[in-house]
Amino acid sequence: MAQFTRIEVALTMKETGIVPVFYHSDLEVCKQVAKACYEGGVRVFEFTNRGDFAHEVFRELNRYVSDALPEMIMGVGSVVDGGTTSLYLQLGANFIVSPILNPEMAKVCNRRKVAWSPGCGSLSEISYAEELGAEVVKIFPGSQVGGPSFIKAVKGPFPWTSIMPTGGVTPAEENLKAWFEAGAHCVGMGSQLITKEILAENKYSALAEKVSEAIAIAKKYKT
Repeated sequence: MAQFTRIEVALTMKETGIVPVFYHSDLEVCKQVAKACYEGGVRVFEFTNRGDFAHEVFRELNRYVSDALPEMIMGVGSVVDGGTTSLYLQLGANFIVSPILNPEMAKVCNRRKVAWSPGCGSLSEISYAEELGAEVVKIFPGSQVGGPSFIKAVKGPFPWTSIMPTGGVTPAEENLKAWFEAGAHCVGMGSQLITKEILAENKYSALAEKVSEAIAIAKKYKT
């Protein structure tokens, strides 16, 4: 069962600005990454459903986070159907993120009042997602959908819309400045933040520092 409400998820996304997006088949690596991100100030973490038995890794990771990193809000991304949504909710996911807009997933999440962020690529999809109950919508892949200028354009007729771009987001100040000045609610970052080098060389203290710097930049430019 989710430990955090959908409103808490949305507000914390806004407050911290940075949502790491990560998957690894090794539970210990996941624990170290989550811990480093937590030490850097992250409070919302998206574990992606990308590999075989990913749900088993998440089950144990979520137990670890609940005990060792109590303020961390754990959710699951790369979910595309209602059945998988139900599976992760049963394992305690606090939010579900999808690269697509699937109404079946909305029903599953809404039934348990769990946050749901579907992937959208047009104003019509964003409007439909909000009609289905999405508090924060995802644009993916962010750069290909239209980048910061897309968010700025959407916020004209839809000033109430909360958008989380993923794909094309980097921890560089110039990049984050563009997204947040355009009106991003928060941003999702994967390999640009948690690099292959960090994982290969176990540079988890460097990851914590990198995360802290990214959060500081986000707070500097958030509108």
